[in-house]
Amino acid sequence: MLKRDAATTLRDKAEHYPIVAITGPRQAGKSTLAKLVFPHKQYCSLEDLDHRRFASEDPRGFLSQFPNGAILDEAQHCPDLFSYLQTLVDSQKERGLFILTGSQQFGLTAKISQSLAGRVGFVQLLPFTFNELETGDLAPSNLEKMLFSGFYPPIYDRTISPQSWYSDYVMTYVERDVRQLVHVQDLRVFHRFLQMCAVRTGQLVNLSSIANDCGITHNTAKAWISVLEASYILFLLPPHHRNFNKRLTKSPKLYFYDTGLACTLAGIQAAEQLVTHPMRGALFETWVVSELIKRRFNQGLLSNLYFWRDAQGHEVDIILEEGNHLIPIEVKSGQTITSDYFSGLQYWLALNHDTPCPAWLIYGGTQEQKRANIHVIGWQAIDQLK
Repeated sequence: MLKRDAATTLRDKAEHYPIVAITGPRQAGKSTLAKLVFPHKQYCSLEDLDHRRFASEDPRGFLSQFPNGAILDEAQHCPDLFSYLQTLVDSQKERGLFILTGSQQFGLTAKISQSLAGRVGFVQLLPFTFNELETGDLAPSNLEKMLFSGFYPPIYDRTISPQSWYSDYVMTYVERDVRQLVHVQDLRVFHRFLQMCAVRTGQLVNLSSIANDCGITHNTAKAWISVLEASYILFLLPPHHRNFNKRLTKSPKLYFYDTGLACTLAGIQAAEQLVTHPMRGALFETWVVSELIKRRFNQGLLSNLYFWRDAQGHEVDIILEEGNHLIPIEVKSGQTITSDYFSGLQYWLALNHDTPCPAWLIYGGTQEQKRANIHVIGWQAIDQLK
């Protein structure tokens, strides 16, 4: 069992809040993490229809089974339970009493905000990080294999091909969750929508283009994007709006949280295809951005990531906002460093000359260099990004 970086954050939250909620995509390891950190707590899955019916019909009787608290898995299935949890934790005044897990932000977070505000600490758990796989001696040594395999725990727990597992994952979880949140008349159209989003990972969001390709309305595309965000399938990276006396892009960029899922939806059938595939650069950038977001979430923090692009097309792939400091990061999937790799960073640094800061370039090779104030690192050294 791999050690999860979020375990320390989860323990810390449990020392300060009576309830801790672990949110994230299905199959990311939420219940496994909860059981690992709190091995003596009773466990109850509300995916089980008998437990769900008991919790819905007799919430007080259901909670009385757990005088010392419990792990309540997929708690979004019984949102009415939260009002009774509020009364219970307020009377007991105990920290770390209940651990809730949930895979839908709409169902879990919204109801918590209504009934349990101020009583819940949140931990957002995404699939494995590269560092977690390295620590467990499971990290692929090949960049293409890593991008194709993705980071969901079952890929590394079982001897199953990534393509097969991700195909089943879409049908078993993603499409099922969507049916619970919005009315989808034709799942084939929604599946095409997923594919159109996957081939656009790392690109500016253009809802009209996606809608036209799928034969749906602009508003439907917008609603489905929101559902995929709430289900931790994809996210929108906002542009950074510091005004350098330039017109800046206002549209966000779309990224998948997991490159393996994006590969399967995009029709990539083998890791070897990524050596020359036109999506290689976008998938590599997707991986770097998702790794940085995982790091923030594992620390119990919100994302501090942006990108920067002006009207002339000058761009920096990632801007890390650390207080008053901005840290630019450029991402290149090639294995050979060329002078073109530095043009975006150099342009941004020239505009930002009043606030000197280190800049980073991460690429698909292995060498490390220092050019002026630009740190160059290979993909396996991603943990150095700071």
